[in-house]
Amino acid sequence: MGEKAPPQPHPSRITDFAGHPLVVAVLPEQPAVVALTAANLARATGASALYFAYVDPSRYADEEHADGTVRHVSIDPDIADDTWPRREEELTRLVAGWMEGQDVPWHFRYLAGRVDRALTHLARAVDAAGFVVGSHVGRHRRLRDLVDASTGLHLSHHQHRPVLVVPVEVVDWEDQVPWE
Repeated sequence: MGEKAPPQPHPSRITDFAGHPLVVAVLPEQPAVVALTAANLARATGASALYFAYVDPSRYADEEHADGTVRHVSIDPDIADDTWPRREEELTRLVAGWMEGQDVPWHFRYLAGRVDRALTHLARAVDAAGFVVGSHVGRHRRLRDLVDASTGLHLSHHQHRPVLVVPVEVVDWEDQVPWE
């Protein structure tokens, strides 16, 4: 029995930016430049909204809903994890601060599991035109860490929507390269 090939990028699969939302990956330590870039792109392209999403890797999606939300549970059933509601509230406040004064509708989703899969589920659910993510390059990251941790790279290889990667830290190539 042969494996079914996943649908490939094709002009017929392009979702117009105008009238469709964008999915924006959120991390607690992420600078505002990612959200502000997403808001700017949404205004420029006529995107209908921004869906900010944090993916909790210590939990998994038990049930996925049509609106992109998920019911999630702890990976370890022996550990009571009651910290996620507070984390969700803090991240929602963080996004609200970033979006203050921006004229783009936005929503927040607390997701669970593998980052690229969770963000792809959300994009499918809301019929998003694309993704906006922050880069993960740091001065002390090795090349392997960069490749393993790159949400943008994983998204670009596992679904058909475009991915805009926003630089959050610039490396001076004359002083240091990230794989040294």
